[in-house]
Amino acid sequence: MKLVTKYANHIPYLYFIAVIAFLFTDTNRKEGLLAFPILLFGIPFLWQLIKPNPKLNFGLGITFVCLSSYLILAYLSDVFQIFSFGEGIQRFAFLGGIFFIANFIMSLWIIRNSLNRAL
Repeated sequence: MKLVTKYANHIPYLYFIAVIAFLFTDTNRKEGLLAFPILLFGIPFLWQLIKPNPKLNFGLGITFVCLSSYLILAYLSDVFQIFSFGEGIQRFAFLGGIFFIANFIMSLWIIRNSLNRAL
C-alpha cells in the first residue's frame, strides 16, 4: 500500500504525458513533421517526474485548470446548443466531455500536490 501512495502523486503527470503522446501519434499520421512541436508540451511534465519543482508544478496546475475550464465552457455551450457547431464536432461530444473533465480533475490534482508540498 505504501508503494501505491508513494507513486499516486505521479498519476496526473503520466496522464498528461499519455495524452500528449496520443496527440503526437495521431497528428504524426496525418501531418508528418508538423506533429513534432507537440512533443515540446510533454517536457514540463516529464521534468516534474524526474526532478520536481514546486513553482513549475503550481504553474502547470493553474495553466491547465484555466485551459480545462475554458474547454468545459465550450463543451457546455455545445451541449446546450448556445452556439451551433458542425456535425464533426458533435460526433465527439461525449468523449470530449469525458476528456475535458479528466483534464480538469488532473489539473486540480497537480495543484493539490503543489499545495501539499508547500505546507
